Amino acid sequence: MKKSFLALITFTGLALTSTWVSAKTEINVQNIIEKAEMASFYAGDDGRAEALMMIVDAQGRKQMRKFTILRKDIEDQGDQKFMVFFSRPTDVKNTVFRVEKHVALEQDDDRWLYLPALDLVKRISAGDKRTSFVGSHFFYEDVSGRSITEDDFSLVEENDAFYVLDAKPKKPESVEFSHYQIKIDKTTFLPMSINFYKGDKHYRQVETVKVESISGYPTVLRSKVSDLETGGYTLMEFRNVTYNTGVPDEVFTERSLRTPPQQWLQ
Repeated sequence: MKKSFLALITFTGLALTSTWVSAKTEINVQNIIEKAEMASFYAGDDGRAEALMMIVDAQGRKQMRKFTILRKDIEDQGDQKFMVFFSRPTDVKNTVFRVEKHVALEQDDDRWLYLPALDLVKRISAGDKRTSFVGSHFFYEDVSGRSITEDDFSLVEENDAFYVLDAKPKKPESVEFSHYQIKIDKTTFLPMSINFYKGDKHYRQVETVKVESISGYPTVLRSKVSDLETGGYTLMEFRNVTYNTGVPDEVFTERSLRTPPQQWLQ
């Protein structure tokens, strides 16, 4: 609303207009975050990617992880299934991470980790979803994504290139952060950075480093997670990304933990 109009508005009219603007802002914010979720996790009906992860600790020591990710959507912005098959190094080879993602707020995602050395399927509890994913600075929750139903979003800033949103958890007792800010590219709607805070302390950052269009879908090919308290970080690079592959439902079952679907991993 232009300032020159303010003198013409009665107190009642101003109150009504303010309410309308607030409602409009809430609707726009919801639309923005839904588009960001679609761009980040729902490109195509399914997807496949090979990933190389480099973990660098506070002392500069490096570890490598190599794996293949398979994803299948049950419905857009709805439930999904993920499988992550590790191939390198030797100590994590044949480890498999399985996820059944549920978008309903009252239903936690189901996560399992198969440990071949013990021939053990370990269930990842809801309380562990924000802990280290196979020794990296990524969390289990980062792999399949945090449901947008778990947070309340508000618009902090808008410019020609980005939206900046602030998110507060609806269940603050279930997470280690008090809020996070997410910068979303206006063209692709991909999140370019996510900064996590404990009160005023900025302690964790997720960054999009490289984006390319694959089969018409803007795709993150390189990302970085930094632990700002210790100085450690993890780089993730995606290769041979494909969409709409037709991967069947049976690939995403418990059977694939011990018998990986080799035709989808080569």
